[in-house]
Amino acid sequence: MLSPSVLAELDFSGVYLPTPVALAAVTLIGYLFGSHRRKGLDGTDGQARRELKRAQAVAKELEQIAELVRRHLATHHASVVRFKNRMLSLGSEQNQNEAAWQELCQEAEGMLKPTLKLAAQLANAYDEIRQQSNHLMTFTEVRTDPLTGVSNRRALDETMASLFAMMNRYELPFSIVIVDIDHFKKINDEQGHLYGDSILKSVAKLLDDNVRDTDVVTRYGGEEFVIVMPQTGVDGGCVFADRLRQQIEDNLPLTISGGVAGAVDGDNSQTLLARADAALYSAKAAGRNRVFFHSGLEIRSVTDAEAAARLTNLAVTAETESDVSQHEKAM
Repeated sequence: MLSPSVLAELDFSGVYLPTPVALAAVTLIGYLFGSHRRKGLDGTDGQARRELKRAQAVAKELEQIAELVRRHLATHHASVVRFKNRMLSLGSEQNQNEAAWQELCQEAEGMLKPTLKLAAQLANAYDEIRQQSNHLMTFTEVRTDPLTGVSNRRALDETMASLFAMMNRYELPFSIVIVDIDHFKKINDEQGHLYGDSILKSVAKLLDDNVRDTDVVTRYGGEEFVIVMPQTGVDGGCVFADRLRQQIEDNLPLTISGGVAGAVDGDNSQTLLARADAALYSAKAAGRNRVFFHSGLEIRSVTDAEAAARLTNLAVTAETESDVSQHEKAM
């Protein structure tokens, strides 16, 4: 923990950081030093690299939040200074009139809206800092699966709770995919548990290497893994899950099945996991080495053709939006 005297010596070049942002930044610095020391002792370089990669993503998020709040505070401060000077000017005038005071009231009313907006932005920033702090907490050993090095069930519960809070307040979507190693019991029975453990490590590493920095890979139990994908709808989750399935088949001597579900209004962690698990069960029943998704109303297969169609639709949509934007600029 950094002492107050050390904090006082930190030079931020005159940039004022709100207390929650500053505390989050100090937490990140403390984590990085502590993590570096721990990893130097136990030598788990792979885990250290994964944690550093995620810590860098968190640091970038905190930097963006701090910069946004700083800009808005600077703008608001300028408005307050102008208002203060206006009051001093009116107070020094000998012949104050009704029109001048009416103008002053209008200026005060004009400041009310940006003040309320700034308060909302600060609340939003606090929520995002809390979410990033939860991400930092997942780096600790009590939130890491000791065998595979990815997050464990406790980290999954905390991450989903945070994302549900963000979805309910700001309508930010997210999706999950449950993947299960096909015929894992047979692998254990025929080649031994040590080989089975090495398979789990290999699958976890491949999953972790192929997700975004903001995604969270967790070992759900046994041979099952759950990947949480913030700001990703079910369509994007389906494309991503099928790509992972293909990566596993191409690079490891095994296959996986997957179940995808996107969070919807009225969901909680249990219902979302249950829908993804039902989709996974359907993928297993259909022959394994495939991905199914739960739309909220029905369970359907994500075939290679459907995945390609989804990618095409996404590309066409992006191209259309680009054309519309360019057309509007030309008008």
